[in-house]
Amino acid sequence: MPALSSTMTEGKIVTWRKREGETIERDDILLIVESDKAEMEVESFDAGILANILVGDGESAPVHTVIALIAETEAEVAEAKKRSPGGSAAAVAPAVSAPKSEPAPPPLPLPIAVQVTSSSPNGGNRIVASPNARRLAGELGIDLAGIAGSGPNGRIVGEDVTRAAAGRTASPPVAGAAPPPPVTPPVAPATAAGPVAFSALQSAVIRNMEASLAIPTFRVGYTIATDALDDLYKSVKTKGVTMTTLLVKAIALTLLKHPLVNATYTEAGLRKNAAINVAVAVAMEEGGLITPVLRSAESKDLYTLSREWKELVERARTKKLQPEEYTTGNFTLSNLGMFGVDRFDAVVPPGTSAILAIGASKPTVVVTGEGHIAIKKQMQVNLSGDHRVFYGADGAKFLQDLARLVEQSPQQLTL
Repeated sequence: MPALSSTMTEGKIVTWRKREGETIERDDILLIVESDKAEMEVESFDAGILANILVGDGESAPVHTVIALIAETEAEVAEAKKRSPGGSAAAVAPAVSAPKSEPAPPPLPLPIAVQVTSSSPNGGNRIVASPNARRLAGELGIDLAGIAGSGPNGRIVGEDVTRAAAGRTASPPVAGAAPPPPVTPPVAPATAAGPVAFSALQSAVIRNMEASLAIPTFRVGYTIATDALDDLYKSVKTKGVTMTTLLVKAIALTLLKHPLVNATYTEAGLRKNAAINVAVAVAMEEGGLITPVLRSAESKDLYTLSREWKELVERARTKKLQPEEYTTGNFTLSNLGMFGVDRFDAVVPPGTSAILAIGASKPTVVVTGEGHIAIKKQMQVNLSGDHRVFYGADGAKFLQDLARLVEQSPQQLTL
C-alpha cells in the first residue's frame, strides 16, 4: 500500500481499474485508493500482467501491505495464482507508483509491492477469506472450509458467508436422511446495536486530535468590530468573493507583520516559513473535517483566492484533493460564526503554529471612545497558539493588528 500522506497508516481500496489477467503498461491507472482524506489514483511502475489481486474492492490494508501480484510472463501468472496474501514487502521490487502529486512535504516513497510469499504450513489448502468474511463466519458458526469463494482468486467474501448461512450453498441431502434444520443468523436486540467503524477520514481526524494533545497551547481572545468589513463584503460579494476569503486575506496580511506567528515548530528548531499558507477547516458530510490550504495567500488578490477556494472546497467534498493541498498550512482558520456560534476555542492542528476561531458577527450595544452609546456589529475571535513557537504577547499583538486592519482599513484587502 503506498503512503498517500505523511500521517497515513492504512488505506482502503475503493475500486480496481484493472482486472486479473489484464495486460498493464507503465503509468496505467491500476486502482483508486482512499487515503486519510482523499481518493487518489495509483499508477503502475512497470508493464506486465495483473496476475493476482490480494486485497479486493472495499477492503483496507496497512501501508507496506502487498495488495497484488504482477507477472512478466504467462508462466509467472500461473505461479502467482497459487499464492496467498502475507509476507514482507521489503524484499520485493516495487510494481506500482504512488499517486502523482508534488511533495510538500513529500511523503515517504512507499510503493505497492508485488511479492511471491512462502507456502503456508498447510500447503496449498490455506483458506483465503476477507476479515469481514471471517468475522461473519465466527458470528454465524459457519465453517469457511466448506464455502466456495466468489472474490478474486477464490477469496471468500462476506456475501459468500451470508449465502452459506441462508442455506443457499448447502450440500445436497443424503437419501433417506432428515433435512438439516435451516441456519438462521442471530438477530441482535434492537437496543444493542454494535459500533460503527470509523471511516478513513474520521480515523485520520482522531489521530490528528490525539497528536494535538501533545502541543502546549495558550489562548487569547479579542473583540473586533465588523461594520466596515461587512460594507466591503456587500460590495464584492456579487463578484464571487466570500467572507472566508476576506478573512483569509486579512489574516495573511497581518501575518506579514508577525512572521513568528507564521513559523512552525520542529524538533530541530523553529522553521521560518517564507510563504503564508492559510488552512481553513471544512466540515465533511460523512463526519470529520479537512483543512484545504490557500497557499501564498498574502500575494494573491481577493478574486484569485475566491476562485481557488471554490475549487478546493469542491474537490475536498469529492475527495479529490492532493496531499499538498491539505497538509501544507502554517496557520489555520476555523469559522463557526456562520452557524451563529458566539465564541469557541479550537484545537491547534499538528504542523501549524496556531488556529483562529471566528465567532458570529452580531449587533452589540457599545460605548464609544467619546462616551456615546452606539450599536456596532462585533465578532469574538479566539487565537489558540503553539507556545513553543510564540508567546501570549505575540498573539495579542497579532490580534491587535488584525482588528486594526478589519476595523479601520479593510479596503487594503482589495489591493
